[in-house]
Amino acid sequence: MHVFVVAHTRFPVRQPFAGGLESVSWHLARGLSARGHKVTVFAARGSDVIPGVEHLWPDELPLSDTARTDVSMPEEGWLRRHHAYLRVMLDLARRDDIDLVHSHALHHLPAAMAPTLKVPTLLTLHTPPTPWLESAIRIARAADGGAPLHAAAVSGHTAAAWRHVVDATVVRNGVDTSVWRPGPGGGPLVWSGRIVPEKAPHLAVRIARAAGMPLVLAGPVSDAAYECEVLRPLLDDSITYAGHLSDAELADLVGRSSAALVTPVWDEPFGLVAAEALACGTPVLGLRRGGLAEVVGPDAGRLVDPTGTEDEVVARAVAALPEVLELSRAACRARAEDQLSTDRMVDDYLRLYDRITQGAPAPRRRRSDRRRVASPMAGAALAASAVPEVDLGRSAP
Repeated sequence: MHVFVVAHTRFPVRQPFAGGLESVSWHLARGLSARGHKVTVFAARGSDVIPGVEHLWPDELPLSDTARTDVSMPEEGWLRRHHAYLRVMLDLARRDDIDLVHSHALHHLPAAMAPTLKVPTLLTLHTPPTPWLESAIRIARAADGGAPLHAAAVSGHTAAAWRHVVDATVVRNGVDTSVWRPGPGGGPLVWSGRIVPEKAPHLAVRIARAAGMPLVLAGPVSDAAYECEVLRPLLDDSITYAGHLSDAELADLVGRSSAALVTPVWDEPFGLVAAEALACGTPVLGLRRGGLAEVVGPDAGRLVDPTGTEDEVVARAVAALPEVLELSRAACRARAEDQLSTDRMVDDYLRLYDRITQGAPAPRRRRSDRRRVASPMAGAALAASAVPEVDLGRSAP
């Protein structure tokens, strides 16, 4: 089978990963190739080259000075992504050597233009509903004729959040259990992830301080203002920042930790950092938000009620921490191996690919979606008339 993986192009798909979406895209492509499938990946320049995988990446954005200074010129990063996805979808519409397109993009074009392709598209939903993507899915699934658009979701929670738009098959994310290996534990608490307000590392600091335990923070700074104004002033000898680590470095840190704190103040679509901790045998103390309850079972951690004031949430977490510290590290590892590995994720996707390519129709669109919409084929024809036919670059970035 030849699978064309459309990755998110805002960040390169390379270690250390910018987030869970990039990690999952990289591990999926590698896992498919290791099982003997032909894989092509479209990703941002600077992405890791995976042996045996064909890599495509966006061309530079060709704009005249006149166009750049026009009053209608949007933010350049947005336009670069629009240009990249439009080009790759037009290229895909002309190809006949691919069996399935698997999109992990958050951009609307791979979904909206899916009916213009000769093969089905599987879209993995990594986030709560967004306006552009929700609109694109409705348009693609209401189209008469053309290749079908199928959907997967990274958790049951995320599938439920999108159910008003599309019925998605749940394929939970996975972690590489050969990298995220059991550690001895016994060290400081650990918090890992993107340093942004919605992940709330400052809340982890408050929990650690109230519990009288040291804490190590790790992850990319994705919101510089939050890091500078909120988090950095909280650092001291007992609360330290280790930086943005590779998977191997972070696995070593997490494996030496007594427990992992997972403190989102938004509904996590999945909770990859919790799965990584469990693979290292490290139990999780988190907030019961989004898909985390599907990752952290009672044998591997505790999730506390996130409602009420921040003081109340901290008090609940501190009260639960002694119980978390007594949980079996072997049970945490066993849960990761059984339910949260990349091998399980790749196997689940391959079963879904087989079902899709063997002719199983996409779930029927809902009556509310059966309204008249402009044909995506017509839209693609207009777009094609404005963009010359070219081949995207093929080789290592």
